[in-house]
Amino acid sequence: MTGFELSAENVKAAKDFIARYPAGREQSAVMPILDLAQRQNGGWLSEAVIAHVAGFLDMPAIRVQEVASFYSMYHLKPMGKHVIGVCTTTPCWLRGSAEILDTCRKTLGIAVGETTDDGLFTLTEVECLGACCNAPMLQIDDEYYEDLDADSTRNILESLREGHTPKPGSQTGRISSEPASGLTTLKDSQKPEAV
Repeated sequence: MTGFELSAENVKAAKDFIARYPAGREQSAVMPILDLAQRQNGGWLSEAVIAHVAGFLDMPAIRVQEVASFYSMYHLKPMGKHVIGVCTTTPCWLRGSAEILDTCRKTLGIAVGETTDDGLFTLTEVECLGACCNAPMLQIDDEYYEDLDADSTRNILESLREGHTPKPGSQTGRISSEPASGLTTLKDSQKPEAV
């Protein structure tokens, strides 16, 4: 097994995370430290990475493995440059996530769990991403893309393929989680006069 060590910069960041927890609870920093290690290791957690994080936090490797295998944000195999996570839980499904997932499959030419031959994209299916009111949505790397349809999804993927960074957030221009039809109340931005 090839060795792995956190870089000096990531050791400092890891120690900063550990310092946020009370004495005796340092292992609570396992999630942010796994994220640091995954980013340093090219986007995935090998056995060597998990063993290093376990040693760094003085905890059994199986406990680190349990965390890494539970959350979809951690990857236990090499991934593409861009990891696409399509939310398919109930709110997104009711708003058309099946079409979004199908568009990703067709546009990229891969199935869920696969990586494109050029190593640019890996397609995953994920649980709730927490923006249900702007469903359907997907996450690409650290960005959310919301209020999707087949065309906007295809445009996002093609933009990434061409080396551009598409604008995250609502693809319909919705601001935050306002109603899709626009504001119906609280339209007046003026503050009431003091009495």
